[in-house]
Amino acid sequence: MSIALSEEEIAPLNYFLHSYGPASTPTMHLGWVFASIVAMVFLIVAALLIAALVHKRQPDTGKIDNDDNGLRWIYIGTGISTFLLLGMAVYSLLTLNAITKPPQPPALTLTVTGYDWWWKVEYEHDDPRLNFVTANEIHIPVGVPVLVKLKSADVIHAFWVPVLAGKTQMIPGLINRQWLQADVPGIYRGECTQYCGLQHAHMALEVVAQSPAEFQRWQNAQRRPAALSPTSGAGAGRKLFMERCSGCHSIRGTEAVGAHAPDLTHLKSRRLIAGGTFVNTPEQRKQWIAHAQELKPGARMPSMVLLPAEMAALSAFLSTLD
Repeated sequence: MSIALSEEEIAPLNYFLHSYGPASTPTMHLGWVFASIVAMVFLIVAALLIAALVHKRQPDTGKIDNDDNGLRWIYIGTGISTFLLLGMAVYSLLTLNAITKPPQPPALTLTVTGYDWWWKVEYEHDDPRLNFVTANEIHIPVGVPVLVKLKSADVIHAFWVPVLAGKTQMIPGLINRQWLQADVPGIYRGECTQYCGLQHAHMALEVVAQSPAEFQRWQNAQRRPAALSPTSGAGAGRKLFMERCSGCHSIRGTEAVGAHAPDLTHLKSRRLIAGGTFVNTPEQRKQWIAHAQELKPGARMPSMVLLPAEMAALSAFLSTLD
């Protein structure tokens, strides 16, 4: 049974050719320079090897012509390599310094915590009453820097949205910082790039860059508690959710206050589920609930055994979480 994402995805090496923010552009240029140097070194070494293979020995002595020239080439190669490596190190440090701080104070602060294998996203505000939590999907306004505080709840993870910024480690007990800025609206794929366990490859996220007005509307909607439907099917599903799921998941506006799994207050507003692995549709939510351990072995989400009527009721309730 496979319900993996079938939509067109961003190519894995897209960040080598494209940058959509000032935090990733210097890194992209650094990659171009390093790739050019590596290609040049490869061509030079290949040319020297070919020259050595075709160089003829003198038939009478069996010696290679101009023995002293060999050492001279070694000296020249060592000198050039030393200057190249030193230059690459200096350029790397200059690039690191250029992307350390945003050009202006961040307009938004959020905390991202890595779990095996999903992302908790907390939006901070000066007024704590306006804070809210979501999961696996980060929304940011276009054209302004966003401060991201990075934590881990279990093992070492690494946060990386390639076309927006470089990668930063997420270490238990330590808060690291990174900043993002998207200059073009769009959806940007991110990944965990530090091996963190069996489902490391299925720990993805999306950064959704929106115009300031669209972001504000999204933020206002996310701050509201869940609007619960009074229909009988949804009511039965809500009761089942509270009995079976509320120990791990939370839904603002209900008694569900679990802290070990994604907040589901506005579940339907997200494009993907299961750490960016599957499309968020009613059918795929059912498959994930019933077969979580088959689809993502080792995840904290258990496979739930439900009667058809119970699954229908639970699905109806989850479909109300706009």
